[in-house]
Amino acid sequence: MELIKQGKAYVDSLSAEEIRQYRGSLTEPGRESPDRNRSIEENLDLFARMRAGEFEDGKYLLRAKIDMASPNINMRDPALYRIKKAFHQRTGDEWPIYPMYDYTHCISDAIEGITHSLCTLEFEDHRPLYDWVLDQVKTECHPQQIEFARLQLKYTITSKRKLNQLVSEGHVQDWDDPRMPTISGLRRRGYTPASIRDFCDRIGVTKKDSFIEMAVLENCIREDLNEHAQRVMGVLKPLKVTIENYPDDLTEELVAQNHPQKPEMGTRIIPFSKVIYIERDDFLEDAPKKFFRLSVGREVRLRYAYYITCTDFVKDENGEVVELICRYDPETRGGSSPDGRKVKGTIHWVSAEHAVDATVNLYDRLFTHPNPAASENFIEHLNPDSLTVLRDCKLEPSLVSADPDIHYQFERTGYFVKDRITENLSFNRTVTLRDTWAKFDKQNQ
Repeated sequence: MELIKQGKAYVDSLSAEEIRQYRGSLTEPGRESPDRNRSIEENLDLFARMRAGEFEDGKYLLRAKIDMASPNINMRDPALYRIKKAFHQRTGDEWPIYPMYDYTHCISDAIEGITHSLCTLEFEDHRPLYDWVLDQVKTECHPQQIEFARLQLKYTITSKRKLNQLVSEGHVQDWDDPRMPTISGLRRRGYTPASIRDFCDRIGVTKKDSFIEMAVLENCIREDLNEHAQRVMGVLKPLKVTIENYPDDLTEELVAQNHPQKPEMGTRIIPFSKVIYIERDDFLEDAPKKFFRLSVGREVRLRYAYYITCTDFVKDENGEVVELICRYDPETRGGSSPDGRKVKGTIHWVSAEHAVDATVNLYDRLFTHPNPAASENFIEHLNPDSLTVLRDCKLEPSLVSADPDIHYQFERTGYFVKDRITENLSFNRTVTLRDTWAKFDKQNQ
């Protein structure tokens, strides 16, 4: 009403197509609407009737009276209110007219006492209209709009509309799915506030549109967790190992460091017994010369435990190795040999009798294309391997009471956190120990 009374807004009857024709182009000025010079009284009457719901959609709209010859098309009498008889989630059918974003944006900022309104670069040409509205209406403050480049991460999207599509169509579990670039998703995946702040500090604020490598974000969380995550042992793809010369009824308590570089983080006790589990990838039946893990006749060090040597293996009816037969050297307790002999391979393990069963979710990048938003159908670039669920993983018993706010490094595997949603014991991989996408990115540049 205030703008109408000042003679700076009018009710227009042009159709949407006519408005486009009258607006002009970047090289041609626009033309004034035949309704531009309606009297203030007539504009007030028509706008009140619009508000009362007297007219159908599209019959009239309220426009600002600025300058149809302005080089900035946004200033050529932009729309302020449109008739739209639509149900609103908060006000129901109370309002048959709705304000345009460019009109409400600046007024909302002023009402809320915003000093600086930070926008992305596409709003730069809208800033003169932002200032014009605030100069015409009575507000206690005049916020300053500042534009900067939006955050664009490779292999993901940040558009709320497209993220909503992923949720509504069931491509992800919800807004807190650990693959989603949302705060709740990042938290559930194990990203810490410190790592996100570090990421923001590294990328800074810029006026230039660019894409940030996902590796930058991943390196921030790696560096943080490398410093603060407790080390534990977990076997994701277990292979049974029977140590044939180990006493049947003996269980030893071995001391393990919670962080090899930080004695102040203390130690923990891990049980060791005759039957253990190791990673299936740590054994090869026909191993090459530079394979420094287990194979028949080869010796390795069990982390914090003993040297063991593989002597035989057992296969099932399908020809798959299901058990290793090994011997241990009782003189190498703690992982060192009194005779000074060296082994090149050290592998992690868990005691079969004491292992905790858990599900482990291996998360990867949500898309296979570095810029999925540029595609007409971004859904087609979803990474089919963005989530791999491993069941019946074997973890050391200390993890049975894990806290979702405590981060762990599963030795030789990656960084993990207990899922804060799932009731059963389940861990989410935050990030791998190394950037496994670096080579792929380099090949596709």
